[in-house]
Amino acid sequence: MTYELLQQYWWFLISLLGGLLVFLLFVQGGNSQLFSIGRSEEERRLLVNSTGRKWEFTFTTLVTFGGAFFASFPLFYSTSFGGAYWLWMLILLSFVLQAVSYEFQNKLGNLLGTRTFQWFLVANGIVGPLLLGGAVATFFNGSNFVVEKDNLVSGASPVISHWANASHGLDALLDPWNLVLAFAVLFLARVLGPLYFINNVADEAIRSRSRRHVAANAVPFLVLFVAFLAHTLVKDGYAADPDTGAISMQPMKYLDNLVDMWYVAAALLAGVALVLYGILRTAMVGTYVRGIWPAGIGVVLTVCALLLTAGWNDTAYYPSNADLQSSLTIANSCSSEFTLRTMAYVSIFIPFVLAYIFYAWHSIDKKKIDKKEIAHDEAY
Repeated sequence: MTYELLQQYWWFLISLLGGLLVFLLFVQGGNSQLFSIGRSEEERRLLVNSTGRKWEFTFTTLVTFGGAFFASFPLFYSTSFGGAYWLWMLILLSFVLQAVSYEFQNKLGNLLGTRTFQWFLVANGIVGPLLLGGAVATFFNGSNFVVEKDNLVSGASPVISHWANASHGLDALLDPWNLVLAFAVLFLARVLGPLYFINNVADEAIRSRSRRHVAANAVPFLVLFVAFLAHTLVKDGYAADPDTGAISMQPMKYLDNLVDMWYVAAALLAGVALVLYGILRTAMVGTYVRGIWPAGIGVVLTVCALLLTAGWNDTAYYPSNADLQSSLTIANSCSSEFTLRTMAYVSIFIPFVLAYIFYAWHSIDKKKIDKKEIAHDEAY
């Protein structure tokens, strides 16, 4: 594998992790509707224990996503995680709050009360997807940072990149198109959450309410997602010259990427079709309970295709609105060839890890959660 192919390979792995992370946000989406789907304390406990079986998957994938970026594209890690730290710190804080809420809501000596911790889960269910969606939108709309690699050899100021304003990432939420994708991700999570409850909770009242919530959240999600996708495809994009690395604005760059990379476009269309199939069949067929799977696979394909569109085909995946030439591409922000090659060998074990995750998931879900289990078995 050449150095260029290794760069492409690792951007694909990053994109795949991003797709898996967005799918696993069904935990947050379900928790955000904890009090509207669960009408009684017993029903809410059913829902909490349903998502409680999977919240570690989401948290671990988020950490792995950041770790993979650090190892393969360290300049992005130092620029975004180091510069936009208020945005990332709020995301991490909301996920830490989630972990604490699961573990302590029913512990002896809980001074805050169970309901307080359940509202913390609701807060994470709203804030987590919203901020993650806003962060991902900056891959298409840019952020305010400056990269000065010459500083690396400067004893006075060895910091390579810095944020161009004092907001340190919160300015991403001032761009209306970033907010469009942010709310699209939030409503997507709120679709996936009820789809998961329908499949995982053996309670007809919860399943009935969940179907209504799938339909109610699908409409704003589809409107917002289509608006963001259409805007992205027709707007100017950030093109990188393959010979010089110079960044320039190119009309309809992302549409050109999909035309040039037909296989990515095919994955995008297949993903959207699967998401629609999962939503529509669940909403229209009262006995169908497996909508989370076609919708989940569709989400992974769609998000992965969008991230590939943002980074492949000589495109700046992390544009700078403060200094165009500071924009990051997979070529100018990646690790050394030795590092990428060594990690590529390690990545051979990824299918085995995925197989174990599938086995663990299947074992956990072998029996659907019900009120009897909550009453007699160990539960949150």
